[in-house]
Amino acid sequence: MAAESAQTLERGLRLLRLLADGKNGRTPTELSAELSLSRPVVYRLLTTLMNEGFVRRDADGRVHLGFGVLVLAQAVQPLLRAAAMPALRRLAEEVGATAHLTVAEGDDGLAVAVVEPSWTDMHVAYREGSRHSLAKGAAGRAILGLREGRDDYFVTEGQLQEGARGVAAPVTGLSWLEASVGVVTFGPLEVSTGPRVVAAAAELAAALG
Repeated sequence: MAAESAQTLERGLRLLRLLADGKNGRTPTELSAELSLSRPVVYRLLTTLMNEGFVRRDADGRVHLGFGVLVLAQAVQPLLRAAAMPALRRLAEEVGATAHLTVAEGDDGLAVAVVEPSWTDMHVAYREGSRHSLAKGAAGRAILGLREGRDDYFVTEGQLQEGARGVAAPVTGLSWLEASVGVVTFGPLEVSTGPRVVAAAAELAAALG
């Protein structure tokens, strides 16, 4: 019974992760094919998840994430922020630039934690809750790189704010989280910034793992 329950949970989580990829929902038949599960199994999973508000079906019968997922996300974000603060604070002080943790929400990146350096005369004001396309900026590019299996850092300039330079690296090794750690500044960045950002991302992954 325990093994069967664990298998059902694993299948349900895979289904939710599939729906979280930002596409325009899926039909039960598409879910069955992509998850390699029979349609009766998919329908049983959907019934349970719909009853709990985690998925919903539109007028065309396509399945989407439900608003119940938002409740879980709102509970997780403060935990992510608390876990990220030590690594971000150390990174901001070492590099002298605003450090941030960005998580993927569909095709967007959401800044859930931001730390500004204490000793610089000028730094980028980056607000928690800021949202931008994953296709723009180092933070989003790092998350897209994570989806492609990359674990190195990304550098961009002027994509989100004129004159601002960004460096970000993905948080790897956590199947339940698509996120990146990065810094942004108006000033020059040392060659060591990239490796330091990668180290901070690894530190956060270890704290969350």
